[in-house]
Amino acid sequence: MTTAHGPVLRTSRERVADVPGPALATLTKERFSRDGWIFERKLDGMRIIASRCGAAVQLHSRSGANAGVSFPEIVEALEAIDVPDFVVDGELVAFDGAQTSFARLQQRMHVSNPAKARRTGVAVFYYVFDMLHLDGHSTRGLPLRERKSLLRELFDWDDPLRFTTHRNADGEECFADACAKGWEGLIAKRADAPYQSGRTRDWLKFKCEQGQEFVIGGWTDPQGSRAAFGALLLGYYDRSGSLVYAGKVGAGFGQAMLASMHAQLAEHATADPAYEVATLPTAPV
Repeated sequence: MTTAHGPVLRTSRERVADVPGPALATLTKERFSRDGWIFERKLDGMRIIASRCGAAVQLHSRSGANAGVSFPEIVEALEAIDVPDFVVDGELVAFDGAQTSFARLQQRMHVSNPAKARRTGVAVFYYVFDMLHLDGHSTRGLPLRERKSLLRELFDWDDPLRFTTHRNADGEECFADACAKGWEGLIAKRADAPYQSGRTRDWLKFKCEQGQEFVIGGWTDPQGSRAAFGALLLGYYDRSGSLVYAGKVGAGFGQAMLASMHAQLAEHATADPAYEVATLPTAPV
């Protein structure tokens, strides 16, 4: 095979089976823009190392478990690529609207029959961000920019395969934008670094601290020596405007606060539950 990336073919030969496990990003509170770093979207999905050796495509999770039967459309898409044997790294996701949804992906993750996996109706996409091996040679010693360029050049990027794009600068601005969009965060990667398996500081995780606003929709009766109320029943409004029960909280209240809050809550008591009944637990709360 001839490419513009001659160094790929000058490395020592290796088997697809000998390619080591995935690189793991290090969580950091630091946010920065630095020369020589790129910034990728952090996706809420399942880390997948995909390989093809001859006609056989395999998908392996971060722990090494075989995931191919759960995602047959990804296997088929990788089988169809006109590229020699390869190993790539990426994130497999499902969407709920514009956001990646691990909850939806879970509907596919533990399905052990390809036909049943398709019948779930949950569409999945494989966002590929790195190339670890190509045509019997390691690409892991190449700088990240070269690996990504090689990956973009060689693969056909049609759904369900997607190339993971990146920003070359403005890390803080990119992070703020990611959080405003409700993303998980960013992965900052050193652009000239080789691929290193295991935990590395060449990949840094900028994680958005997502919060959730809850409303008080009820309370439970006190038990034992406790006065006023037992726990507050919390919920949130869904897209249809219904109040959905989320859980309860009862710790951290002093006696004075219990009495004060109960007096305020009692003024708004109603005979009917505030929550959408179908969302309430069937066991006592």
